[in-house]
This record gives sequence, C-alpha cells and structure tokens, in this order.
Amino acid sequence: MAIDFNHTILSARDSETSAKFLAEMLGLPAPRRWGPFQMVTTENGANLDYMDTAGEITPQHYAFLVSEAEFDGIFDRIRERNLPYWADPGRTQLGQINHRDGGRGVYFEDPNGHLLEIITRQYGSGGWNP
Repeated sequence: MAIDFNHTILSARDSETSAKFLAEMLGLPAPRRWGPFQMVTTENGANLDYMDTAGEITPQHYAFLVSEAEFDGIFDRIRERNLPYWADPGRTQLGQINHRDGGRGVYFEDPNGHLLEIITRQYGSGGWNP
C-alpha cells in the first residue's frame, strides 16, 4: 500500500474564516464542514482541517507546491490584500520572494499566524542547497 499524507489539524480562532481565507488565497474549492472541522482539500486530496480553539495557538508552517500560473494568482491575491510577505521562513526579507532551485517562493501568514508558503519548484530539484 502506498502511503499518502491525508490531513492535518490547524488551530484557529475562527475556523470558518480561516478555512475560507486559505481556500480563497490558494484558489481551492470552498471549505466544507465535517464534525468540528472546516476542511480545505488540496488537488492531491490532502485536507487541512481548521478547528476552533480558545487556547493559545502555536503557529505552524504549511508549504504548497504550485504551478507558475498559480503562483502568479496567489501572489496577486497577497498583494491585493496588502498582506506582508517574505522570501524566507525567518521573516527577515520583507516584501521579497525567493528564487530557490530556479523557481519562486514566498511566505505569508494566515489569520492565526500560521506561516503559509507557496513554491513553484520542490526544494533540491534545481541543486539549491544552502
């Protein structure tokens, strides 16, 4: 049996708003509710399940491999919403994108502080290795 990534749970102050943000930013289908979760499904069938929490949220990092055209659309939405973005996960290169492995990448935050990343090339696919 092949092993595929199925889902992860993201803590949220407002799971509906957070899931809608992710789906809109990535150009994915609208979230759907299942139990306590607002689920966003990626093209390869993996789910990101937002769940409401009243406790402290520990920000996590989620990366998405996208095409060049999808990158353009997502990056346009980042700029249209005036969201801060960075070229690096340490958030030291504000307002920049990276070109690792001959592709493009950028980081931005969801409403809960989770760090979202979009990349057009898999890391290591073009020989980049810091």
